[in-house]
Amino acid sequence: MQLQSREQNQTPSTLDKPDSKTVNSAKIVPVNSSVSHWLTSILYPLGRRILMPLYFGRLQVTGQDNIPKTGPVILAPTHRSRWDGLTMAYAAGKPVTGRDLRFMVSQDEMKGLQGWFIRRLGGFPVNTKHPGISSIRHSVELLRRGEALVMFPEGNIFRLGEVNPLKPGMARIALQAESNQPGLGLKIVPVSIRYSEPVPQRGSDIDIQIGSALDVAKYCNQSAKKGAQQLTTDLEMALKQIDQKLEVIKEAV
Repeated sequence: MQLQSREQNQTPSTLDKPDSKTVNSAKIVPVNSSVSHWLTSILYPLGRRILMPLYFGRLQVTGQDNIPKTGPVILAPTHRSRWDGLTMAYAAGKPVTGRDLRFMVSQDEMKGLQGWFIRRLGGFPVNTKHPGISSIRHSVELLRRGEALVMFPEGNIFRLGEVNPLKPGMARIALQAESNQPGLGLKIVPVSIRYSEPVPQRGSDIDIQIGSALDVAKYCNQSAKKGAQQLTTDLEMALKQIDQKLEVIKEAV
């Protein structure tokens, strides 16, 4: 199951109120998501105990204690493969953290049988070329309800392994959620995913390093633009630091 497309997952350059002419001329389609617990109770164990261990080689996860057990959190992993959605479910899904995960997913991946499963596993669509306000609103609402949301801040899949410049949309969504509800306590957790091969295949090893959480409230004491820029910069630096740790471990092995 693919939980992020190859296309860049960009968000609008602003989260301000949309132009009234745009709103009046085009119908805003609501975005919703849900988690089917009967389905996750079957698929999560199958994925953790059978699919992932049988397909891949070594599966190493460190830093799981950095994921808050309660309260709103954005899990912000690097994006290296079409396997990343399942990798995140393996590393931070309900069997591990006790929390259901929500995923912002390219609307291109929400079609057919795959889309049927994604929608029932907490995924909701976003137009990666022209993100709609409904997807942003739904993201903010999930965070205000204390959910755990997975978003890939690089936007696209980058197979060379280096952390690429992050898109500003995640920071803007995070700041909007925290600003709309002061004291929300939203955290962003950087996650580095590394495969032993640029294109993961059967037998490839996976290393997942989960870093320390960033406190979004600390970035709300300045203008929205500056706060988003600083949060994006700090998150990118955090991802680079934990990614470098994985590179050192990989070379040692």
